[in-house]
Formats: sequence, C-alpha cells, structure tokens
Amino acid sequence: MWIQPEEVLLAGALWVSERANPFFILQRRRGHGRGGGLSGLLVGTLDVVLDSSARVAPYRILLQTADSQIYWSIACGSSRKEITEHWDWLESNLLQTISIFDNDEDVTTFVKGKISGIIAEENRLKQGDEQEEDCGKFREAELKMRRLFGMPDEEKLVNYYSCSYWKGRVPRQGWLYLSVNHLCFYSFLLGKEVTLVVQWTEVTQLEKNATLVFPESVRVSTRDTEHFFSMFLNINDTFKLMEQLANIAMRQLLDNEAFAADRSLPKPCKTLKNVSALKRDLDARAKNERYRTMFRLTQDERLDGHTDCTLWTPFAKMHVVGQLFISNNYICFNSREEDLCQLIIPLREVSIVEKADSSSVLPCPVSISTKNKMNFLFANLKDRDFLVQRISDFLQRTPDSSWGDTSPLSLIGHSASSSTPLSSSAGSESVHRGRHYHPGLPTASQGLLQLYHRDTPEDLGPKAMKEKMKEEAWNIHFSEFGRGVCMYRTSRTRELVLNGIPERLRGELWLLFSGAQNEMATHPGYYGDLVEQAMGLCSLATEEIERDLHRSMPEHRAFQNETGIAALRRVLTAYAHRNPGIGYCQAMNIVTSVLLLYCPEEEAFWLLVALCERMLPDYYNTRVVGALVDQGVFEELTRAFLPLLYEHMQELGVISTISLSWFLTLFLSVMPFDSAVLLVDCFFYEGIKVIFQVALAVLHDNMDALLSCSDEGEAMTILGRYLDNVVNKQTVAPPIPHLHALLTSGDDPPPEIDIFDLIKSSYEKFGSLRSDVIEQMRFKQRLKVIQSLEDTAKRSVVRAMMTESAFSIEELEELYCLFKSKHMTSCYWGSSSSAAERHDPSLPYLEQYRIDPAQFTQLFTALAPWICGANTATLSARLFRLLDQNQDGLVNFKEFITGLSGMYHGDMTEKLKLLYKLHLPPALCPEEAESALEATQFFTEDVPRETSFLSDLDILGQQEVKSGEEGNSGGGDSEDKKEEKVKDYRYYLRMWAKEKEPKTETIKDLPRMNQEQFIDLCKTLYNMFSEESLEQQLYHSIATVASLLLRIGEVGKKFNNGSKKTEDAQAPSPTPQSEEGLSEGASGESQVCRALAEAQLEPAAPQTSDEETKDDTSVSSYSVVSSGSLQCEDIADDTVLIGGGEQRRGSVLDVDWSITFEQVLASMLTEPPLVDYFEKKRDIQSKMAACKAQRAVERQTSSASDHELTQHSI
Repeated sequence: MWIQPEEVLLAGALWVSERANPFFILQRRRGHGRGGGLSGLLVGTLDVVLDSSARVAPYRILLQTADSQIYWSIACGSSRKEITEHWDWLESNLLQTISIFDNDEDVTTFVKGKISGIIAEENRLKQGDEQEEDCGKFREAELKMRRLFGMPDEEKLVNYYSCSYWKGRVPRQGWLYLSVNHLCFYSFLLGKEVTLVVQWTEVTQLEKNATLVFPESVRVSTRDTEHFFSMFLNINDTFKLMEQLANIAMRQLLDNEAFAADRSLPKPCKTLKNVSALKRDLDARAKNERYRTMFRLTQDERLDGHTDCTLWTPFAKMHVVGQLFISNNYICFNSREEDLCQLIIPLREVSIVEKADSSSVLPCPVSISTKNKMNFLFANLKDRDFLVQRISDFLQRTPDSSWGDTSPLSLIGHSASSSTPLSSSAGSESVHRGRHYHPGLPTASQGLLQLYHRDTPEDLGPKAMKEKMKEEAWNIHFSEFGRGVCMYRTSRTRELVLNGIPERLRGELWLLFSGAQNEMATHPGYYGDLVEQAMGLCSLATEEIERDLHRSMPEHRAFQNETGIAALRRVLTAYAHRNPGIGYCQAMNIVTSVLLLYCPEEEAFWLLVALCERMLPDYYNTRVVGALVDQGVFEELTRAFLPLLYEHMQELGVISTISLSWFLTLFLSVMPFDSAVLLVDCFFYEGIKVIFQVALAVLHDNMDALLSCSDEGEAMTILGRYLDNVVNKQTVAPPIPHLHALLTSGDDPPPEIDIFDLIKSSYEKFGSLRSDVIEQMRFKQRLKVIQSLEDTAKRSVVRAMMTESAFSIEELEELYCLFKSKHMTSCYWGSSSSAAERHDPSLPYLEQYRIDPAQFTQLFTALAPWICGANTATLSARLFRLLDQNQDGLVNFKEFITGLSGMYHGDMTEKLKLLYKLHLPPALCPEEAESALEATQFFTEDVPRETSFLSDLDILGQQEVKSGEEGNSGGGDSEDKKEEKVKDYRYYLRMWAKEKEPKTETIKDLPRMNQEQFIDLCKTLYNMFSEESLEQQLYHSIATVASLLLRIGEVGKKFNNGSKKTEDAQAPSPTPQSEEGLSEGASGESQVCRALAEAQLEPAAPQTSDEETKDDTSVSSYSVVSSGSLQCEDIADDTVLIGGGEQRRGSVLDVDWSITFEQVLASMLTEPPLVDYFEKKRDIQSKMAACKAQRAVERQTSSASDHELTQHSI
C-alpha cells in the first residue's frame, strides 16, 4: 500500500535491493523468502520474536536521487504481487514525467505530493464505506496471518499473542494467532520454521495448568495430538478468549450456527491499541452473558455499562456497597458481599429518575421511583450526570406500559382477546368459542390445584396452620422488602425459599425468581396467538406430545380428565411451535405438568421458556446435550467431594445411569411429588447449583451401602428406594401415590427421610459450590460431550455405509471427516446456500450433513479417479444431478459415497454404466443440449418410460374389456362374471404392489443414446485418458470403438427406417423441416469426427497448451486423415479422425441414429487397453492424504510463487 513518504537514512541495512532505476528502488527484507544466508536467518528470527514482521512489511519501494544520501519510503507490501503492482504503476505513470525535471529537489517534491494525493483519494473513497475500527498494526498482523496460513479474507483475526510452543522438550518462541475458526501458531528461529493450524471444531479439551515441565501453560487437545503453549504475558486473558472461541465452535457443531459479528456494538471513542473490533465484540458478549445469568434476564438483553455505588436499604437502615448495572431494559444492583442484596428494576416500571441533593453523608445521589410507589436511592456515583442521561435515553426508547397500578396478569387475557374489534357481546362469545385459548378457559386464570381445591372444605389441622404461618411470613417479607419484580432479594429471601414456598404463592414466586415474569410482561398476547397458530398443525413433535400426554403424572387427578390434558397439550404444542429447534423432548411433559398445577397456562408457558432456553440450556434438544454436560459435571464434583465413592461408582458405571433422570426432570420423576416440588422452589431461586448439591447429598447419605454394592442393579435399587422415601411432612395437599415407590417398596421399607433435612444437609456439606465454578466445569464437559457425540455419529455412519460400499472402515471415516469439514468450512467461509438449510439434526446421521454443487465439485476434483481436465467440472455437475434424487440441490453423505464407490470399486460394467448415465438425462441438463430440438427430445422420450406401468394397465384393461364383451355375446351366467371381476381386481393390486417394490436396474433398462450424447461421451473418454501411462493405446482403442459404434448406429437406423415405412405410408406427409432434418442425417459421421477432434486432437487451435501439444504428438504415430473427405465405412481400425475447422453448432445432427448400452459395453470389451483401464483398482488413500494436506500445499504454493517472481524479475 502507499504510505506517507518517510525519510530513510540507511537504505541497505537489513534489506536487499531487487529492482532499481534512476529514481526508485524495490527492496526485500532479509530473512523473507528464500536465501539470505546467516544474516537473513538472524533478521528473520528477530522479526518473528520481536514482532517487527507485523510492523515492517517484507517489501518496500524507496525514492532516491543521484545527489542526495537521503531516501524516502513511499510504498510497502506484504506480498510480491502487491509491491510489483505499485512498481509497475510508478514506471508507467511517473518515470517518464520526472525524467524531464532539472533538479532533484523538484523530483522529490513532485513524487511526495503525488503519493500524498493518492493516499488522500484512497481515504476519501474509504469514508463512503464502513470505517475500519482496527488499528494499523492489527491489520498488518491479520494480513500476515492470512499469508502465513493460506486463509481467505473471510477468516477474521480476533487477537494474537507472543508465546512459546513446546515441540518435544524445546520451546519455540513465536506468535499465537486466534481467529474465529482457527488457532494458528508461527515460529521462525534460525532457519527452522514451525507452523500449526488447529480448527476450533476439532478441539476436544482446553486446560490451563501448571506443571514442572510446562510452567503455567495452556494445553489444547484434539483427537490425535496435544499442544502446549506457555510464557504468555497475560495467560488468563488468552485462556478466556480461547474458551469463548471453542464455545462458539461447539455451538456451531450443535446448532450449525456460524459466528455473526455484532453490528450494533457501539463504536469506541478512539481506536484502541492492539484490540480488534471482534475482540471487543467477544468481550462484550462475555459481560452480557454474566450479567444476564446473574439477574435471570432474557437473551436479547445487552449490558450498556456498570459502575460502583451504594444503595440505601430501608429494611436494614444502611447503605450497601455494590455495583449498578444499566442495560437497554433494566437497572440492576448487586451487593459486593454475596447474598446481602440484589435488585432488578425494569425500565417499564420506572416513573421518575432524578438527581437528589449531594451532601457529605450522601454524595452524588440518584433517586428512582417506580409506578407501584417504591423509591430507590443510589449514591456515591462517579459520573452521575452521564448515568442519568443514559437512563433517560433508555427510558425514551421504552414503550409506555399500559398496566398502571393494576396487576399485569389481569390484563394479559384482555389484550389477547381485544386484538379483533367486535361489534357486540354476542360476537365476542362466538369468537371465543372458536378460539383454542382465551380468558374464559378455567386454566387461563388459575392453576390446576386451585381448580381442584376450590370445593374442598377448609382444613384447620396443624399442617394447614403451618402453611398459613408460612404465607404470613411471606406477606411480612413483602411489606418490608417489596413485592413483585422490584423486590429486594436478600439472604432472608433465601431462608424463606428453603423453608418451602406456600402453595398459594408458588406460581407467583416461580415466575418472579426465574425471570419469566419480565418476558411475559413484555409479550402480552403472545401465548394466545401462538396457541392459535400451533393448533391443528401436525408434526413429529405434536405426535410425540399426543403420545406422552397421558403419561404425565397419571397419578394426579388434575391430569385424569380433559381439562388438565388440554392445558398441557396447549402449552407443549405452543412451545414446540415457538422453538422448532427443540420441538418436544421427553421429560418436558413431566416438568410442564407440575408448572400447570401451580400456574395459569400462560405463566406455565413462560416458565417453560425460561427453563428450556436459560436455566437448563440445551437440556431438551434432540440429543439432551445439556443434561449430558451436567452429568459430566456431576461426575467431576463426585470425584472432588466423594473420591472413594467415585472410584467405586465408576467401576459399576452407575453415575451416568442415575444422574440423567435426576437432572432432566429435576427429581420430579424419582422422588414423591410433594418433596420434589420443594427442590423446584430452590431451583428457581438458586439455579442448577441446588440440584448438584442435593444429588451429592443423596450419594453421601448412601455412601456405606453403595460402597458395599457388587453390581449396577444393586446400587440403582439402593438409590431408588432412598429417593422413594424422601417425604414432605409439612404438605397440606392430599397424598399423591408415587408409582415408583409402590413398585419398589419391599416388606421392610427403609426409614423416611425428611426433604427439609436433605436440603439443609446439602447446604451444610456442599454449600461451597459456586455458580461460576459450575459454568467453568460445564464448558470443559461441553467440549467432551459434543465431540463424543460427533464421534458416535461418525461411527453410526460408517457402520451403516459398510454394507453399501466397498470402502474400508478407515477410508469411510476419513471420507466422512472430509465431507463434514467441507460442510463446516462453508458455514464460516460462505457458500451458495446457507448452512442451516444444509444441516438438519432431526434427520438420520447419514443425511444430516449435506453439500451443494460447488462443494461437491471441490471434493470430486480432489477425490474422484476420473479427472477430465477442463471437463471435470461438467462431469461433476452431472454426477451431482444424478445423485440428487430428491432434486433439492443438496447431496448427503450416503449419496456421495454411492457415487464415489461406483467409480472406485465397481466392475467394468458398473463403471461404464455410471459413465453412460452421466451422458443421459437427468444427469444431462437441458442447457447442455446443443439445440432446442435435442432438448425437447431428451425430456419427451422419458415420459412414456416413466408412465410405462400406466400404459401397460390401459392395454390390459382393454384386453379384459374385449374378453368381457366376447363373454357377453357368447352368453354365460353372472356368477362367472363376478369371479372374473374379482380376479381382475386382485391382479391389478398384485401388479401395483410389484411396481412399488424397489427394482434392481439392469443394463436393459438403460435408455438408448443418441448421436449428440455419444459425441459427448467420446469427448469425456478422450479427456480421461490424457494423463494415463498407456495414453496412445487408449486413444487408438477409443477411436476404434467409436468407429465401430458409428457403424452399429447406422445399421440400426436402416432397420428402424425399414420398419417405419408402412407407418409412414399411412401417416400424413412430414413437414419440409423434418424432411430436411432427415436428409441431413447422413452427415452424422462427420459430426462425430469433428467432435472427437474438438475434444482433444485438434492441431489447428490458435493457442495450444502443454497438454494439447502432448496429445498432438501422441497421435502422430497413427495415420491422420481429414474427416471431410472420408466416409465412416472407409475408416481403418488404426485411423484417428481429425475434424475440419467448421463449428458443429450450426450443423444438424442425425436424429434417427442411436445405440444401446449393451452395444457400447460389447464394443469396449473388444479392446484390451480399455478393459484394463476400467478394471484397474484405484487407490483413494493418496487422494485423501493430498486433500487433507491442502492447507500445507497452499502455503507452499504462496512461498513458491514469491520465489518464481523473484527469478522472473531478475
């Protein structure tokens, strides 16, 4: 690129001059490229270690004058191609002009002014486009990364770090480049180059550890190797970024979601040194994720900023130190001391924000008032004016809430039903009757328990009184700490939750603590509309839902009638419609039925949304990845807290069996309902942490019994019976029989365990668990689980394809990896179709990954044994159309292997059949036909073949009708006729069934090939033989076969014409055009001759490539004749046909000429070279190895091209 002219005092230091003229010098830095000796090695090493290669481009152009010792640097370049373009521009545009100047000062002034003008013009043009945020040094590093590792422009660098890569026991100092999709390392020390490229999708483990051998290092593990990096300036920052990028890659494997940069990220006030826009984006994402998790906010919430402050707490009469967080919809506060105080204020609830008077006791205070008359006082704010301005900006964007002082729940139904203007109350009733969900439903305004307890007499027993005392304790808490979203959440709140939430308040508090209330308040009427859209739709999810509806808590009377079942159906189908990626998963029905017991339908729906999308991420997708991840976390926690038990349980293989059902249903399926629902209370307040704690407590309580177990079944029985007897002695509800407990209780049941004691002991023994530690462990397990699922998918695919192809297990595994990597590459480097369209996790493993024609062509070119030079792309496109049976423009792995296996492992007949098909429709697209007549003929001839079964039925039907008429005329009784009709009906059914059976295609089923297609086949064969060792013999053989087939076609045409004479005599006379076409059919031989010549052997081409020259010389040993002066009958066996220079497009082909596949096969079998060629076994291993090493080849090519240009310039 052009740079502002800078003075250079020593032009020769560390640089080598490559071109020069009286005014300019083109120089290359020592150590770059090939050669350079010891000084070059030293300079190259210094550049890499000190990162001067990121600041100093390897090429530059200097301005020099004869009398001055000062040089001016005017251009630099990262590649020889770039700097050569600048050099050529200078020579063609400036050299002649400045040669007429009288003195050197004028030359220098003119050139400097010209270069400055060019730079100013470039900057002006850039202003129209999006301004680049990255600093110059970072852009240089990104260019260097692409050059070193052969990456396209789509690959974005996130950050780069100086570190050491341990190769064996020797550390190599160099630079680690972290891009969106790759981890790359480059080192150059005294002539030894180390280059490493690892895809993030291949990483199976990422660990930060410190050992004697590797002090404070990062270990990156893949399926094959381990890589160690150490000596980072800031290892924590580097490792966090690595974790983020690996997480993005795992998400890509799981959901096929490629990384998309956040365009709405605010621009920095100034360009940050060494921090890319992508790095800022990822940092912002990490902060947003922590913020949303801390306050249970929705996925679209973005943190704007946070600041230290104090909050006045009226219940404690003190100022609490903490942090204030501002986002687009919320103001949140979290105390520095854990569990002291947490606050969430939705902006939709804010009525007034004002700056209060400052004092020495209360500096820089801000008062925030809400619509329900609560007031919050923040103080010690550093930049109060800016903060108030930001809050007011967000308030202006917040839509005005219409709730006022009333409860949001009382208006949800109203807003949903009033979306349609109604003329009268009668009209309203008729509309409601047609709706699947409206406020008139019993479950729209109350939970199922309230519905069924409504008519029961009031209980005044001790349990009921205790329940009332709990309610009263919560009411006192509300009066002191506030009620609703803006409630102060303190350690007192946690105590009340752990003591059990009263039944009347359970739905309200679940909604509050999970954050679902915020989502419901901001989406009024959403659930009702969703139910309307989802009802009546049929899908795999709805079928599974219907199957499981009556299995959801069948022991509870709320789900023994249509009211509860219908409500459950509506919630589950609405969610499946909202999130088709999850749809429906077993265990969702159990959790949802419990939510419906305590909440109205709409609240239950939003609680399910919070569970599936935020609190239990990836739990309920098709592969229950989230539950498997937490199962791995649980194993790790067991090893940390209960090491003795862990070893024994691993031997029995119990942990993986038990934990999945515990986590998926939150203990609801393994514990009596009244006890498990208390764990759900704690879960909505504390998150997944409490489930881990209770699971560990269950193992701890049964440790002695489990250690004495000898097999898995015994351990399962012990744990099952323990959980069956966890009871809630404080419940006021009538006991619900626990089916599992009834089945497993023996003669001597174990003692009962109070659920409150179990929860208390879990906090005492395992309360040190922290949510951030669990998230860290989840990341580690997620890598392991997803890569394990990918390996399972690969094994399933290989097993399925073993019976359908002749490739070995190792070959199929490698081909699967190549096929999948081609799909994954297109996800982040773009393709003609979106990745989401080509990946469907609901399909069988064989069909999940699919590639489009462009990707198929790349794999075909790299792996196929039939390479036809320039014709390879055409052949690939035809094979793609042949394999794409459903014509969706995509080919799956099974179809890909089918085509490849035919080329590698088929016998000669199968290979020729495939080649023959590639020159017939549907492989041959209509655009490839040379004339409209030909295209019409292609696609009209196939119609009768496709409907041959129907035509056979018509003929048989006519015959039966005739025989029936004859029977009528000859007499006969009606019973015989009935029997005959029945017989005919069964006969047709048998024929229909036979037609539906998959038919194995024989060579007789292949359609005939016309002259145009035959010419194309000959061209393909000529191109295929161009690089073979027995090239000349193959050319001679194919010329012989072509001549023979031409004669066969001519003979067949005469027979066909002879058989048609009687029909032609009766038919009307043909049109002049058709007569003309028939009369010119005799010129077919010359057409074939010309086509064969055009395929490979035409010597009169104006530009001949090396390959064409080689082909011409290979023909010279045979007699060469002109096809224009020779009839086909006169061609000898050893004659190769050379066509004239006329274009064949203008000529008319012989439409009556055709041959069959049997004739092609028989002709080919007469030539031993052709038989040997098609029978020869091909090895795919070398091609797969070359395909895997493509990155290295690209890097070698780029460095080799620099060397070639050097030689060329010299």
